[in-house]
Amino acid sequence: MNQSELQFYIEKYPVFQNIIDAKEVYWTNPNCEPDAPLPVQGLDESVIYEAVKRFKRFEPLMAKAFPDSSPDGIISSSLEEIPHMKASLEQDTGESIKGRLFLKCDNELPVAGSIKARGGFHEIFTWAEKLALQAGILTSKEDDYSKLLHEESRKIFSRYSIAVGSTGNLGLSIGIMSAELGFTVDVHMSQDAKEWKKELLREKGVNVHEYETDYSAAVAQGRKQCEADPRCHFVDDENSVHLFAGYSAAALEVKEQLEEQGITVSKERPLYVYLPCGVGGGPGGVAFGLKHVFGEHVRCYFAEPVQSPCMLLGLLTGKHADISVQDVGLDNITEADGLAVGTPSSFVGKVMDPLLSGIYTIRDDVLYHYLRILKDTEGTYLEPSALAGMAGPYRTNNQDKSNAIHIVWGTGGALVPEEVRTDGYEKGKKS
Repeated sequence: MNQSELQFYIEKYPVFQNIIDAKEVYWTNPNCEPDAPLPVQGLDESVIYEAVKRFKRFEPLMAKAFPDSSPDGIISSSLEEIPHMKASLEQDTGESIKGRLFLKCDNELPVAGSIKARGGFHEIFTWAEKLALQAGILTSKEDDYSKLLHEESRKIFSRYSIAVGSTGNLGLSIGIMSAELGFTVDVHMSQDAKEWKKELLREKGVNVHEYETDYSAAVAQGRKQCEADPRCHFVDDENSVHLFAGYSAAALEVKEQLEEQGITVSKERPLYVYLPCGVGGGPGGVAFGLKHVFGEHVRCYFAEPVQSPCMLLGLLTGKHADISVQDVGLDNITEADGLAVGTPSSFVGKVMDPLLSGIYTIRDDVLYHYLRILKDTEGTYLEPSALAGMAGPYRTNNQDKSNAIHIVWGTGGALVPEEVRTDGYEKGKKS
């Protein structure tokens, strides 16, 4: 982006200078329509319910393949109130957080330990189901899907490969599930990916390709690999409806969990949800599902690192994937590896345009600060990137939330090795 174009955006959008200066910002989406009906960009609620049905069909397989982490085969996480964290946030910021604060514990999702278990597993389930029906391994969608773990099924799946570009957690979910079913798996990982994630994938028999560039380059290499091989399925984090649908199904789970706690979301008791955002698929899918379930009574916010506000730039300028953080002089280097994305998903950005309430950015040192506080107050560990949502309840505090329900989405953390947890906690003590 040349200087004259930069100057144009600086003059047009008051927040733009602070974005390119890597300062924390809060942006309200002027295109948000609180009661915007579905479909949006051709997507309607059918993708949510199809994903729910597919997850149900694969429960016998999950229970048999992963009896220790998913004995019932259900991919779900708890919704926990975190009052001590709320009190600490109020003391830390001097801001009163009205309403109740909850953590959606996708950091505890079975097998993958992150939100990517929803989208990533659903993508692989969709591909495996299609191949199995074509090959006659499954006679119908009412068949016993645990038979996909049999050796004859694995032999058929071994003729096919799967590739994905990832900064970390999506690669873990795709790699672990694909390898379990017998696929050949190639995960193309950017420089931001943590070493322990690469090692874990290799232990599962996954081919890990490392690049000294960022997420976009890793995705490009994965796409290139599959373009040359008709038996290769590319998991396109930037454009996949199957990933998006898997994430969206979480909204029905949240509705049920709130009802179990006697909470009905309404005009008098609105729901605020804070979602860490990288390329956009995970938070976009969740927000899409929530808007279907709760309509105008839910407000969704994305949280991005100050050096990687790709979705903010895409929505603010309307350029979507035609603008990157590097275009405005940011380096896309952040400790929040899952959020280290330079260019947003255009597909997700366009779906979110009328649905998203806003975006805020957050510094890395603040992520570690909240990591330490959450561990001290609630005994819960999250990856640094998963703490991005924790600033939401006070960063968006310009609205009447006297009876609100706040949900911070805990996007990952269960698989993090103990020494890495300790290191993150110590960084938090210094921040």
